Amino acid sequence: MRILHTADWHFGRTLEGRSRLSEQEAFVDELVSIVRDEQIDLVLLAGDVYDSVNPPAAAEGLYYDALARLSEGGRRAVAVIAGNHDHPDRVAAATPLAARHGVRLVGLPQAEAIQVDVARTGETAVIAALPYPSEARLNELLQASMDEEALRSAYSDRVGSLMRRMGAAFRADTVNLAMSHIYVLGGSESESERPIQVGGAYTVDPASLLAGQQYTALGHLHRPQRVARDETIRYSGSPLAYSFSEAGQAKSVTLFDLAPGQVASPREILLSSGRPLVRWEARGGLAEVHRWLDEGRDPLAWIELEVWLTEAFTLEQIGALRTSREGLVQIRPVYAASDADSAEDGEKARRGSLPPDELFRRFYRRQTGGAEADDALVALFLELAGDGEREGEEEIVS
Repeated sequence: MRILHTADWHFGRTLEGRSRLSEQEAFVDELVSIVRDEQIDLVLLAGDVYDSVNPPAAAEGLYYDALARLSEGGRRAVAVIAGNHDHPDRVAAATPLAARHGVRLVGLPQAEAIQVDVARTGETAVIAALPYPSEARLNELLQASMDEEALRSAYSDRVGSLMRRMGAAFRADTVNLAMSHIYVLGGSESESERPIQVGGAYTVDPASLLAGQQYTALGHLHRPQRVARDETIRYSGSPLAYSFSEAGQAKSVTLFDLAPGQVASPREILLSSGRPLVRWEARGGLAEVHRWLDEGRDPLAWIELEVWLTEAFTLEQIGALRTSREGLVQIRPVYAASDADSAEDGEKARRGSLPPDELFRRFYRRQTGGAEADDALVALFLELAGDGEREGEEEIVS
């Protein structure tokens, strides 16, 4: 059978308040085209369908539309588990209806593997499907059958125990798979993931996952990657870049053919949907930024701008930049402080040779990282400083 692995859709997520819904809709269109063109028999969605436990209605509608289009009325099998961003009941809410269309939804950890029959090949896939196993959910499931010492064992060992229990259903004549939404030791993280490993307590050793499966489909990390140099234990990554820490990353889904007893040889299919996230570093100041804008640089991108300045950045200038390009998401000024000025300030201040207005200008420059105080601000400071001196004199006289 031919299998496609995807994860971390994060429907409903925004970027600094900007909707990504149209990009997520384009991803669904692209994914549906891929599963049709590649004649996929089984789609594995390894968690984080939504970005929050209470997603907007449009995100829910897109999720159900995606399931319907992927399954094509039961002609293609789909298996979904909940991730740490999902409410498990919400992900699995449509189970009675979905089951009629060959879609298996698993919201909470369970002790039994699921089985999926593939009509085209006449094969059966057995999936050790483990949704995000929080400490509480894991203990609740295991406490009925494990002794107290086992419950106090490391989180990774408990995950491994559950995987092996589900793996008992693997047979020589079935395609044997595992799927989970966890952080596995050695994975490369991005800023857009909500951490689930607290001080390493929720970190899973790759060896704990081994239960006789031929491939392990993981969700949670947004960068496509293999684990422990094993091509058969993989994160598919997110379909879109969800933070600027993912700028420049290629997004993909993972595809492989697998028969009973066969070794999986996964390959990535690159995705083209979604606007790229890019970082601009304008060391030439605003003039360089305006030149890039006039040239039409990165016309479709979401942009994080870092602009180097020597003067204060006004609200009017920031507003003009945002108006000039809809994709400018973050604008961060950087002021280059002068080491020579700092040394000169210290020496002259020690000699008491700097007038108050110059002392303030240099203090302001250091506090802002290099911005220059305008004349109006300096005049206000001198006025306030003068009032303070007069008040002190009056107190002494009285």
